[in-house]
Amino acid sequence: MRIKVLVALLMGFFFAGALSAQQPAATPFVPPPLDPENTLVLDLSTGGRVTIQLRPDVAPGHVERYKTLVRRGFYNGLAFHRVIDGFMAQGGDPKGDGSGGSDLPDLKAEFNALPHVRGTVSAARTDAPDTANSQFFIMFAPRFSLDNKYTVFGRVVSGMNYVDAIERGEPPMNPSRIIKASIGADNVPPATPAEVAAVMAAHQAAPPAGPTLLPIQGGPNGAAAPAPASAPEPQAPQTAAQPAPEPAPAPTPSPQGTPRQQ
Repeated sequence: MRIKVLVALLMGFFFAGALSAQQPAATPFVPPPLDPENTLVLDLSTGGRVTIQLRPDVAPGHVERYKTLVRRGFYNGLAFHRVIDGFMAQGGDPKGDGSGGSDLPDLKAEFNALPHVRGTVSAARTDAPDTANSQFFIMFAPRFSLDNKYTVFGRVVSGMNYVDAIERGEPPMNPSRIIKASIGADNVPPATPAEVAAVMAAHQAAPPAGPTLLPIQGGPNGAAAPAPASAPEPQAPQTAAQPAPEPAPAPTPSPQGTPRQQ
């Protein structure tokens, strides 16, 4: 009897293996290729090129705005004026102090389900939701407290090491800069050493564009960035206000602000 049971079990295993062998192996997930027209390229003074996949499917208005400004040359030479270690790097302000923006009208918020994780690119704003304009921030680390409060419109897909190398400070003593920004479809060649040297030399003698702003509770747009949960909370990027260095600090009134660390 035991022999019959053993034979039956062996036959069951054999047939199960034969059936599974006939089934095709699961196909590994392969992310869709980048769309050149919706790929943002930043050549940074930190030594290389950062590639960002834009998301017009969730933030069409923001993607169109940033592409428009990029093609105008708006971001070329601009500094990362507010950079908080372990939180985010904020840039896109022609004034360099978190209070500036472009000559275009502010954008209507397009909050979406994309999370604020490492490499996320999100729009800075003031405390008011519909105030994003030209400023943006790139996350060094996850900060889910910013989700659905700032408009995520892209994510770094290569060159994050050059983002990590951005000079820290609020503002940094010697801020890192965007040498030039371009859209993938335009096939702009990488910045040359001569271009990098020229941009940095043009700003080397100039003092910081403005006073150090406190972290604020708001969004990225010349405002401040959010603060981390277990430490002084830098505020979320905003175009005018900036977070104060304390847990969940509140933004100061300005054009564009950054998120607070929460």
